[in-house]
Amino acid sequence: MTFIRTDIKGSPRIKADAGSLFSSPKFSRRSSIGGDGVEVQTVEHLMATLSSLGIDNIDVEIDSNELPGLDGSAVNFVEGIEKAGIKEQNNERYVYAVKGSICVEEAGSSITIVPSPEFKVSYTLNYDHPLLEAQFLEVKVNPESFKIEIAPARTFCLESEAAELQNQGLGLGANYENTLVVGKKGVIKNKLRFKDEFVRHKILDLIGDLYLAGFPIKGHVIALKSGHSLNLKIAAKLYEERMKDKGADSMDGALDINEIMKILPHRQPFLFVDRITHLEKGKRAVGYKNVTINDYFFKGHFPGRPVMPGVLILEAMAQVGGVMMLASAENRGKLAFFMAIDNAKFRKTVVPGDQLVFEVQAGKMRSKIGSVHGKALVDGKVVAEADLMFALVEN
Repeated sequence: MTFIRTDIKGSPRIKADAGSLFSSPKFSRRSSIGGDGVEVQTVEHLMATLSSLGIDNIDVEIDSNELPGLDGSAVNFVEGIEKAGIKEQNNERYVYAVKGSICVEEAGSSITIVPSPEFKVSYTLNYDHPLLEAQFLEVKVNPESFKIEIAPARTFCLESEAAELQNQGLGLGANYENTLVVGKKGVIKNKLRFKDEFVRHKILDLIGDLYLAGFPIKGHVIALKSGHSLNLKIAAKLYEERMKDKGADSMDGALDINEIMKILPHRQPFLFVDRITHLEKGKRAVGYKNVTINDYFFKGHFPGRPVMPGVLILEAMAQVGGVMMLASAENRGKLAFFMAIDNAKFRKTVVPGDQLVFEVQAGKMRSKIGSVHGKALVDGKVVAEADLMFALVEN
């Protein structure tokens, strides 16, 4: 799933997955994605619709930095998509089945996902407000239940929040028709579509945020007072879990450090790959490095505020790429030398305690020259990426 900003020269594309998430306080009231200075805000209602209608291959063209709020619910998105028509494709749809318990929590809120043969959400809402006390709803998410029970539920806020939010530049298109404003005596200038419309809307947001992991899931989601910030954290965790499972299921298997050293000539202190979790020889590899304060480069970079040098992040990425290319029988024993580094970007600092996950995909490959595109992620979010070119030479 990709968003395309048609109002910007070159029509940049933003993939709707964990690598494009924004999680700063600026976006705490909505879910937004982007990169390289291009963003799309408030995607959660459309993402919930795509998730629930079973759509996972779509380009969304948009000529603004924010999706329209419409009536504050997902009803118009459902109607628009059904009017346009949904095309079923030949390939089987991938659905990630949660295998163990995944949990996140912060400030009295929590989300837990446990294995289940279907996608189900149980949500408990409990605000310090007489109209928003202890609402609970459990729903098995499918096209029909979503259209009838969840999609019509509208965005809401407390009357005490409304003015402050607009002073912050949020909800400038909001009015009493598309936003349920909850005062001390009830909803102001509007009527509820459901007695428990508030908890239904929280489930709507949660479904959309979970789909920003980049894939549909089978699992039972149990949420207590969660909002966008926590929703996106568990979406990133889902992405991590899927990558680990994908590595375990890969056709060429995983490699531990001893197997890596049989392929790469690097040794400590310049070996930056702890494990390869997914290996398709000559095509794709995923590996990781656990960043610890004992890494030698932290002695000088920087004393008092340790930060992993960007050049070493690229080196570790290249080592994962080297394993991918040198693991095949015809390349065993060769060396991979850098020829070029292009389009390198560093998006976030990496510090002790982080686990760097590297995803490397092969580009053009010739007999002695190869190129790869690599990404480095921490907690499911891209911290660096680059295009790397190698020359393969005899040792």
